[in-house]
Amino acid sequence: MITRVKGTQDFLDVTLFNFIIQHATQQAELYQFKEIILPILEYTDLFQRSLGTETDVVNKEMFYIKTREEDESICLRPEATASIARAFIENGVDQLPWRVFTCGPMFRYERPQKGRYRQFNQISFEIIGAQSILHDVELIAMLDRLFTERIGINSHALLINFLGCAEDRAKYKELLYNYLKKNHFEELCPQCKERLEKNVMRVFDCKNAQCQLLFRKAPKITDHLCQPCAAEWEQVKEQLDFLSISYSHQDTLVRGLDYYSKTVFEFTSSHLGAQNAFCAGGRYDHLVAMLGGKTDQPAVGAALGIERLMLILEQIKDTLTMPQQKAIQVIIPVAKEQQPLALLIADELRANDMGVEVLLEGSIKSMMRKANKLGAAHALLIGEQEQQDKIITIKNMITGTEEKVAQANLVTHLKK
Repeated sequence: MITRVKGTQDFLDVTLFNFIIQHATQQAELYQFKEIILPILEYTDLFQRSLGTETDVVNKEMFYIKTREEDESICLRPEATASIARAFIENGVDQLPWRVFTCGPMFRYERPQKGRYRQFNQISFEIIGAQSILHDVELIAMLDRLFTERIGINSHALLINFLGCAEDRAKYKELLYNYLKKNHFEELCPQCKERLEKNVMRVFDCKNAQCQLLFRKAPKITDHLCQPCAAEWEQVKEQLDFLSISYSHQDTLVRGLDYYSKTVFEFTSSHLGAQNAFCAGGRYDHLVAMLGGKTDQPAVGAALGIERLMLILEQIKDTLTMPQQKAIQVIIPVAKEQQPLALLIADELRANDMGVEVLLEGSIKSMMRKANKLGAAHALLIGEQEQQDKIITIKNMITGTEEKVAQANLVTHLKK
């Protein structure tokens, strides 16, 4: 037997999957985000330049595609933000701010565990040309309203931090480096010692308990912001308070990708275990220029992990307002001679927007049992007599009552 690739999933029931996409799409359209579709194949250089060569995504998690061109390096996209920025530049978009969202699979070569897969699906929301810091608040508010009001999650937390401008981060990196190198180097885990030399702020991604204790006493970047950034940080917090959005300031939140600046945030849930973030994002003011754009564009975005959100919703799905499926009409031809007529009637009912299934195998008794399992509203029986008299015997699957209706009046009768 050939099994699925490790770290991938089969979705045999897509009810929750589509529930999330439907509500996210409705919310995005309410906030004037336009849907776009992007390729899952991109040139590797796109992510090396945008995510940073020292990030785990580029160093360890990219799926590279071997092509016939020796000098061509292509990969499966690990995230969508860089792809959206690339599309913005390549297609010469001049409508600002450009508010877009996209949905689809992403790929990272990680050790599979709960909430972490090698192929996973995300919905990404981006605002390119977002000059005002209040765009950050608007995006966070949109997501918070999506989770609490549309979808109905109440057991999540919003974590935020502020990374400042490039100058702030350069000064802070030196401050953090000196604190860890001079005072606590021997206490760091081997991975943090390596990150200390390559990209010091990446140490905050470490899950080691001893390292986490050290980080609590480390200098906080929000205490070392320039005056304009400090004012924006206060503005973000004040506006979130004004909109009654609950949040916690987590000073070690830096996100795992190099293009972030200023606001960063995560929505987390205790129902997910170690991989507890199901939506995350932040501001990236210099990504467009980094990827070759003629004019730099400040931007902010976020990605929602569909599989992780599904894990949360599985635990509360009985409380969700799920879309009602159309009533199913099951047509049961008694013998092979009635099967062509059954298909003809089914075609007419479907043309009138009715859900229909024609049962072509089994005894009458077994087909009736199947109709019941399918949750059919009615079983439409067609025997030799019905065929001759041009009528249909309709059995109400809830009450068990039967009635005979002329074929010509069947659509009108069922719609009543």
